Amino acid sequence: MKFLKKTACVIEAVSEWSGRLSAWLVLLMVVIIGYDVAMRYLFQSGSVALQELEWHLFATIFLLAAAYTLKHDAHVRVDVIYQSRRLGNRGRAWIDLLGCLFFLVPFCVLVISSSVPFVANAWRLQEGSPDPGGLPYRFILKAMIIVGFSLLLLQGLAMMIRSLQRLCTPPDTGRAEGSERQGGTR
Repeated sequence: MKFLKKTACVIEAVSEWSGRLSAWLVLLMVVIIGYDVAMRYLFQSGSVALQELEWHLFATIFLLAAAYTLKHDAHVRVDVIYQSRRLGNRGRAWIDLLGCLFFLVPFCVLVISSSVPFVANAWRLQEGSPDPGGLPYRFILKAMIIVGFSLLLLQGLAMMIRSLQRLCTPPDTGRAEGSERQGGTR
């Protein structure tokens, strides 16, 4: 169990790193968009390369931030059942474990395996933008599909490990609640 806990910690550190990188990319994207808008409206001068860079950055941010978002439990889901008081921590652990096992992991594996030929072809052709003045390295953006979903898959595995840890821990018998009340702080 120690090995699994250490593995989950390493994966979560990678997810944290990818989220921080995404945050810096958001800042870069905002600066580029601001520059592009200023050039377009103040000087009537646009750039296809800048516009493409904006959506390349947006796609990269989205793909890199997915694992970070899952790690911090900030992803979109239906919380009607999950946030129920009657469900408790063990019930949430079961939902997380089964959700990852039957939905997240298979979906990530499907996307990764389906995109490998697509990305390999783009790398083989050194695919660039078809637009005049566009960016020449579109194949790097396409590779981010594999990177992003691999990070999401790894974070899903870490989430499964954490869920198993919660399920293997004996339920709290209420000792912590009683000791908090005796402390006299509110």
